[in-house]
Amino acid sequence: MLSKRIIACLDVRDGQVVKGINFEGLRNAGDPAELARRYNVEGIDELVILDVTATLEKRRTMARTVATVAKELFIPLAVGGGIASEEDAAAAVEAGADKVSINSAAVANPSLVTSLARRYGSQAVVVAIDAKLEGNRFGVYVRSGSTPTGRDAVEWAREAADRGAGEILLTSIDKDGTRSGFDLPMTAAVSRAVSIPVIASGGAGTFSHFSDVFTEGCADAALAASVFHFSEHAVSELKAHLDAQGIPVRLR
Repeated sequence: MLSKRIIACLDVRDGQVVKGINFEGLRNAGDPAELARRYNVEGIDELVILDVTATLEKRRTMARTVATVAKELFIPLAVGGGIASEEDAAAAVEAGADKVSINSAAVANPSLVTSLARRYGSQAVVVAIDAKLEGNRFGVYVRSGSTPTGRDAVEWAREAADRGAGEILLTSIDKDGTRSGFDLPMTAAVSRAVSIPVIASGGAGTFSHFSDVFTEGCADAALAASVFHFSEHAVSELKAHLDAQGIPVRLR
């Protein structure tokens, strides 16, 4: 069985890491390079940088921030936020990204997923899906979770995989920043629908939340932000907990 991955996310605005609840009320959480340096030492498996206002402000993810963070890492780095074209993706890769994450642009232009997969390989293309419960389905939202698309998250994940995505980064808007646990039904529904890895995001607060999302949620990886940023939980302790639960993880 493949090891489950623990991923730290740096939500960046104006060069600083921020964190909010349900995609709103952002507050400062530190310097991106300093946090990246710490996570690299602590044993995080991957790092994601998301420029949370890039799409709304119609600008590219800040290449300078990406380059500064990349210098601190010896683990895979994914970059997203404002990547709307092959040129935007190229800028992120040139700055040091190993993977690019596309969200709003992928919904607006699904062929971009295929173009990037052909250029960089599917392993370098992450399709990010922000979704929340809408009646009896999970609706997809874009533009930092502010705009409904009318699309179903499970169906869109299937299409993204078919178009060449290598991973799905699935964020629950309902759970984001609440620390009440991952959205297990949504994560399981998407994970069971696709053959590519699904990264669960939104709601991490305790070690048991990670155990639950890897078992009940069928996730391949779990992403968190604030629980790591504010040093409330050590990555090594989390991995020891998961290992004791029989969940395969990469130990130092």
